[in-house]
Amino acid sequence: MSFCRLFPRTLAATFALTLLALSAQAQTATRPRQATNAQPTTTTEAQGRTRLENDIFVVEAEPEGEDEPAPAPSKPQFGVPTAKLGFVERSMLTAIEERLGTPYRLGATGPNRYDCSGFVWSVFQEAGVAFERTPVRSLWAEFAPPTEDEKYKFGTLVFFNNLHHIGIVADENGFYHASTSHGVVYSRFDDYWTKRISGFRRVPMTALVASAGR
Repeated sequence: MSFCRLFPRTLAATFALTLLALSAQAQTATRPRQATNAQPTTTTEAQGRTRLENDIFVVEAEPEGEDEPAPAPSKPQFGVPTAKLGFVERSMLTAIEERLGTPYRLGATGPNRYDCSGFVWSVFQEAGVAFERTPVRSLWAEFAPPTEDEKYKFGTLVFFNNLHHIGIVADENGFYHASTSHGVVYSRFDDYWTKRISGFRRVPMTALVASAGR
């Protein structure tokens, strides 16, 4: 008799526990998961300075959805009156002409491949203007802004894409650079490039040539 009275109570308790378990499982399934922010991967260099993994020597970033236009002819009308150029500028122009058409390679300084800052550095080096081979952002920080009259003067450095690309101004019409798509080329200041300009810097060629012993 006592067994029969206890059995319904046991059955009811089991049923209640089952309902509680199902309710807890439903709450867990519908609860949103907390998102965590992924941290950048870092490495430590030999000097102990921590840097991001993607902090490579030069990065050339272009806005998505728009391809770089085809370059100007490989032998353009430079628009630079060479008779009015000094010795250093004429040497630079000769160095640029010799490099036109050379393919692009990240981190390369020539003579068979160049990246954008490697091309700029090698042209100035050949003309006797000595400065350290550094990333694009470091060149921006190293040199002072030009005057308004100097911005489109031959030899001025022009920076693009949030300081991720660099070239050498020819004149108000165009500039020379090592393009990731086309190698060392002359490009015009068209809509594509003009809207990507970050700014200009002027290399103090007289002082640097003198310090190099020229």
